[in-house]
Amino acid sequence: MERLGTGIGWRPEIAAEIAALPGVDWVEVVAENVCPGHLPSALQELRERGTTVVPHGVSLGLGGADRPDAGRLAALAERATALGSPLVTEHIAFVRAGGPLTASPVMEAGHLLPVPRTRDALDVLCENVRIAQDALPVPLALENIAALINWPGEEMTEGHFLSELVERTGVRLLVDVANLHTNHLNRGEDPAAALDELPVEAIAYVHVAGGVERDGVWHDSHAHPVTQPVLDVLAELCSRIAPPGVLLERDDDFPEGGELAGELDAIRAVVKGGVRHAQAA
Repeated sequence: MERLGTGIGWRPEIAAEIAALPGVDWVEVVAENVCPGHLPSALQELRERGTTVVPHGVSLGLGGADRPDAGRLAALAERATALGSPLVTEHIAFVRAGGPLTASPVMEAGHLLPVPRTRDALDVLCENVRIAQDALPVPLALENIAALINWPGEEMTEGHFLSELVERTGVRLLVDVANLHTNHLNRGEDPAAALDELPVEAIAYVHVAGGVERDGVWHDSHAHPVTQPVLDVLAELCSRIAPPGVLLERDDDFPEGGELAGELDAIRAVVKGGVRHAQAA
């Protein structure tokens, strides 16, 4: 599996800061926010410097009941080709519902919604993933999401659900340790137990992000500094495998470049320490 190294989510608001950060091996862009043939000059300059760019989709809705939209898949494939990306990523989520079969209009959630961890939902997800894999020119990796609720009647844990998904489709995983932390606080799920059940060899890369607690609920805001509990989950993961890549996400309330550099250094230190500990064991 390709080694990506240490990366950061590319956003136009911090393009100048990212260009000046030392030791950034790769960046991730929201696929729907870039247009092939009209890339922002700052992103194009990073590519010319040899920085790997990975498109990260948010609108496929592979966990929905409908089959993936051919136009959305073609657009994602086009971005992967235009960026020379080694893989593309999306989410284990649904983002829309309704339509003719439900006698209701199609509704866009504007948010990533959790897939019920049931065998029926897994069957639908696996078929949608296979369709997406066939349409994409590079491997696909899927991200675990943060959620506020558990669906009634769930039949599998997060780790079991993801493990079966990988076994049945061969898809890679984008493990978001901040989302595992969020689900620990909001849904009572143990991150270490989830990691124990994961096929860690399928991990393509890892997301790290900040959040904030309000009124007893953890919000995966991507607008706050990375907290120590999130770094602790990263350390748990790195004690099991050296991840091919680790990426810092920030989507709002952007800090100065020095703060971003400090967070990247903290991530590097955790990865190095976790891997060293695993090797010693």
